[in-house]
Amino acid sequence: MGNIELGKKSVSVDNAAKIAKALKVSLSELFKGL
Repeated sequence: MGNIELGKKSVSVDNAAKIAKALKVSLSELFKGL
């Protein structure tokens, strides 16, 4: 996660959906403020 947060790695939509699900938030909430 750290490299994603720092912009050193990109994440696919599928993986972003998995991260959002694990965090129990929507995709829009995950990307809010970007």
